[in-house]
Amino acid sequence: MKKTVVLLPGDGIGPEISAEVLKVLDAVKGQFEIDIAIEEDVIGGCSIDACGVPLSDKTLAKCKAADAVLMGAVGGPKWDDIDPTLRPEKGLLKMRYEMGLYANLRPAILYPQLAGASSLRPELVADLDILIVRELTGGIYFGEPRGIRTLSSGERQGYNTFVYAESEIERIGRTAFEMAMKRGKKLCSVDKANVLEVTVLWREVMQGLASDYPEVALSHMYVDNAAMQLVKQPKQFDVIVTGNMFGDILSDAAAMLTGSIGMLPSASLNRERRGLYEPVHGSAPDIAGQGLANPLAMILSAAMMLRYSLDQDEAALAIEEAVARVLDQGLRSADIYSEGCRRASTAEIGDAVVAALIG
Repeated sequence: MKKTVVLLPGDGIGPEISAEVLKVLDAVKGQFEIDIAIEEDVIGGCSIDACGVPLSDKTLAKCKAADAVLMGAVGGPKWDDIDPTLRPEKGLLKMRYEMGLYANLRPAILYPQLAGASSLRPELVADLDILIVRELTGGIYFGEPRGIRTLSSGERQGYNTFVYAESEIERIGRTAFEMAMKRGKKLCSVDKANVLEVTVLWREVMQGLASDYPEVALSHMYVDNAAMQLVKQPKQFDVIVTGNMFGDILSDAAAMLTGSIGMLPSASLNRERRGLYEPVHGSAPDIAGQGLANPLAMILSAAMMLRYSLDQDEAALAIEEAVARVLDQGLRSADIYSEGCRRASTAEIGDAVVAALIG
């Protein structure tokens, strides 16, 4: 049965890393006889330039109809001074909300070949494998009312609303418990229940769900302590579940434990397991067009897409193993380079992954 994928290269280094993903997907399509139709479209800054908005209704409809969406990155200084409601990132937020992509999965895995690139001592991060499950369509990023207002004193005040409904907490909680069941059966729920009522409710709902998953050991941690523990003793964690803003921050912190944010994929899923797949890193406009970008996070995002939305576990595993073999060969982009390795361009790394797949 044919599967449809919308590819949104986006801005900055997005088109470069997307080109390498297409090479890899072409290889697995042939090797595993997968029927995938891939159609490219625009999002972010390039969509503003082409359509006047960061995500057009036409593109959004196409993404909703697809089995999966694969995206590069959005944003750049070219669009920094435009109307805030039209910034490139608004296109991504709109897609998450309109497609109901409430569950963001961000693995933080340290490949043993990159242990020396981590900011922590090797003994603290060796065999690191954490999954952060972040709620993606609620919380303070979407809460209303929000805005900037002028007080009677004449002073301006910015305000946002941090809000979660029980149903929103329950659905992300069940996703996290189910992920924990497939891994080490340990789940840490991160909140700030000592000062924020919304996360008092978060903790209560998580505790209520625990009885449905008796094999999973549930713990709770305040977000400030969780940030400290990620640096102090990261391997104590298996699966972490948290809200939108806390997850945004903690997942980036966890990313750096692995040596480079350029190595980390992500998946954002809805109830039907249709998803948006993208690297955790940004558009890196300072290196765009120079062949310096690391394409491995996007290639690994494609592997997650094959696993979660296209039901192609064998092909997903083949890509992940090919990436490991490329690292074994000592090929490194600038962000993960170390002495004794060989510097490789974006295209060279993509070609190497393809060679490892078909070899």
